[in-house]
Parts: sequence; structure tokens; C-alpha cells
Amino acid sequence: MNAASNTAEVIAAAVAALGTGPLTENAIARHVAPLFSRVLARNARQIYLANHSLGRPLDATTNDVAEAITLWQTQLGGAWSGWAQEMAAHRSRLAQLLGAPRSDCVVPKVSAGQGLRAILNTYDTVPRVVATRGEFDSIDVILREYARRGRITLRLVEARGEGLFVAEDLDSAVRSGADLVVLSQVLFNSGQVLPGLPALIKTAHGEGAKVLLDVYHSLGVMPVDVTALDVDFAIGGAYKYLRGGPGACFLYLHPRHLEGSLATLDVGWFAKRDPFTYQRPDPPAWGAGGDAFLESTPPVVTWYQARAGQIFTLAVGVERLRVLSQALQRRLVGLLAAEGVTATGGGDDRGAFCILSFETRGQGAAQRCALALAERGVACDARGFWLRLCPDLLTTDDELVRAAKVVAEVVRQQTTSQSTG
Repeated sequence: MNAASNTAEVIAAAVAALGTGPLTENAIARHVAPLFSRVLARNARQIYLANHSLGRPLDATTNDVAEAITLWQTQLGGAWSGWAQEMAAHRSRLAQLLGAPRSDCVVPKVSAGQGLRAILNTYDTVPRVVATRGEFDSIDVILREYARRGRITLRLVEARGEGLFVAEDLDSAVRSGADLVVLSQVLFNSGQVLPGLPALIKTAHGEGAKVLLDVYHSLGVMPVDVTALDVDFAIGGAYKYLRGGPGACFLYLHPRHLEGSLATLDVGWFAKRDPFTYQRPDPPAWGAGGDAFLESTPPVVTWYQARAGQIFTLAVGVERLRVLSQALQRRLVGLLAAEGVTATGGGDDRGAFCILSFETRGQGAAQRCALALAERGVACDARGFWLRLCPDLLTTDDELVRAAKVVAEVVRQQTTSQSTG
């Protein structure tokens, strides 16, 4: 039995044992936790609330990655046959998670930023780009650098009070003139679900603009349907909720852009039709559909390291994971409130993590709190003025209770230190 079938069968058996009802802590401990025995043993003394950052991998990932290496060791150049099959399976699973109509809409990339650059480099003239000030650093850096070099004109929509974006501001910016609108479905720093997204996409299309949606902080933990949203492009990766580690990223293109009407400068020999025939027609003959957006020799191991997380997420069901995520967030928010600490999370307007705002305490306060929590055995992080805390299905209620007390103690210490300083 190969690693692919073994991974799928082991996960399927565990998920079947969960039954079809709501996910419960007892059932997860009995049937799901054994799938993560290695990482749980590693973090036995740590309360891991950084699942919004680096997702915890399944044990099966070790064997999956080993399969890619074994093909190399045993078949050398012949390994490309097996690797190509895994790339196709990787694209197919991502298409299911995205709600994409077909698998060749999904193009493997090594970063979300690589996907963004591919789209920016489809324009032969200088496009007008609208984005928010809340895009993740890599996306923000690319947009501002392209603007600085005169490759795009860029308008950034600012957040309002408490760092939240308002639908009317986004609508106004799009109506002011845009060729490409770059948005995150869930903002990475505050966890805000972008308001009015379906209407905004319709407005953009009505104004003649295309829309690129960053789903890095939504895919795998809340339902995503790129077909229903009618987005032109989407970018994301497996680093977080899909438990696939770094490098397993993608670009999604709507089928209307896969009929030869769109071409990018970001191509390589894998984008050619029948690349292993090494033909060199001039101009090049590109592959069909999304294959025309492939680049040079890909890092094949990333498809294998992403396998178990994709299979697991599809097997459990994103809707069930979303319900559990919201329940865990609300539980943590309630526990913190009982300790006198205000946090936000668990509502439909938020993604998968809770936040504590340190805006009134100045720059660096949230980061200092995160460092202090790490010293106390609670893994979390901070972005800007927000401390981010993300439980997942492996998080126990006992861990939430203990974490709330530690967070409250650290926040009180930070407050006392600031007032006496």
C-alpha cells in the first residue's frame, strides 16, 4: 500500500469514528488526536494557540514526504511520473476546498505573493490597483514596490476605528477607478471578515475591474466558494489551517481567464505544452488552462507535505470545523472576560482567532505580551496592536481555562508595568 492510500484510509477511518454530529472533545481525543501524536507529544507542556500561524501537522505527513523522496531515490528521472500524479491530486483537492469548478483552475505556487505577481504581470499597461491597508506583509510589500517602480498605480483603503474596514469605503475606492482589486477575505491582523464582499465583487466587475481574493486566513477553517463569489483570482496556501507547512501555495484563476485571453510574464518551461518534449516554437505554445501559469521546475515535495492536511480537512468538513472554531473562540472569550480581560472572537464577522487590542497601550505592547506568554508556556503571537489567540480542534477545554488565567496575569503585569513606568 502506498503512502497516499494509507494516509487517506487512516484519516477516513478516524473521521468515520467521529460520527456525523458536532465535534466533541472526547471524540476528538479518542479518534483524532492519535493522528497528531508526534506534534502533541512535542507540545505536551505548551498550550498552542498559534494555529492561525503555523498549523499542526498530522503524523502521516512524515510518510507522505518520504514517498516523494523514495520516488527520487528509486526511480531518479522516472520519478516525474509519480510526482505529476501527485501534483494533479494536489490541485484536485484544492479545487474541492475552494469550490472551484475544475482542478486546472488551481496553479501550484510556492507563495501567495508569487500568485499575486503572476496576475500583476498579466497587464501590458500600468493597471490601477485598489487594496486595503490590512493586506498581509508580503502582499503589501509587492504592491508598494510595484507602485514605487511605476508598474502599477496603487490606492490603499484605510481602516477606521478599532482597525476595522467599512464596506462603503471599499465600494467608494473601487468606484473611483480600478483595474484590479486585491482583498483579503479575512484580515490577517484583526481577524475581521471583510464586510460586504459579494456586493463589492459585483461592483468591481461592474466597473470593469478584476478581483483577486487572498483566502490564506479563511481556507480550511471557514467555507470558501470562489465560484459563488465569482472572483477572478484567489491566492493562499497550506501553512495555516490546511496543516501543510510552508511552500504549498496556489493561484486560482476563474475559467473565463483560462481560454487564452490572459497571459503572464511569470512563466517557465513547465508552462509549455508537453514540456518534456523540449520543443521550442516561437512564440511558445503554452499548456492548456491553468497549466499556462506554471513556472520553472517546481518543488515537488510541497505537494506531498500538503497531502494529509488537505485530506483531513475535506474528510472532517470545513463547515464542522468552522462551528467548532467559533465555539472554542467564544469559550476563550468568556473565560477571559471572567478574568477581567476583554477579547473579541467567535462571531460570524471574525475568522478563526480571538484578538486582544493593545491600541491604547502603544506600539510594541502586544508583542511584549506575546513574548511574556511564550515564557509562560502559551504560544501565540501579535500583529500590530493585536494579540492573536487561536485554538483549534486539538485544543482542550483545560488548556483554554489555563491559558485564560495566564493571559490575564500577563496582561495585568503589562498594565501595572506601564502605569508605574
